[in-house]
Amino acid sequence: MALQWVILAYVVAAEAAVAILLTLPSPKAVKSRIVSLISLILQPSLFIIPFSAFQLLDIYWKNEHRLMCTGEICTAAERDRYEKSIYKSQRNAVLCTAACLLYWCIYRICKYYRDIQSMEEVEKRYKDQ
Repeated sequence: MALQWVILAYVVAAEAAVAILLTLPSPKAVKSRIVSLISLILQPSLFIIPFSAFQLLDIYWKNEHRLMCTGEICTAAERDRYEKSIYKSQRNAVLCTAACLLYWCIYRICKYYRDIQSMEEVEKRYKDQ
């Protein structure tokens, strides 16, 4: 597995852990601190979107220019190598898609939580008046 795919796999694992952490029930004070910390981390971690898009374009380009091994002239080893490369590119495409979707989910969860906090503050102000 090449270095970029290892990095992407670790990023997807970290994003999944953060998404789970955000969705677990916790006290309000702890939850607000977690959300504010993750909101600060979201801006610099936006690099994952163009990185994943570039990797998807690379997978597409390699798929379009891959030598086909479908005829009878291919040996069993060549056919196995071809199928293995197809499976790897499918795995990598799933990794790229998961990275983008998890980033979007984390962003939306943080945004919803901040919106809920602002609505609660507005409601509190109306009750105080």
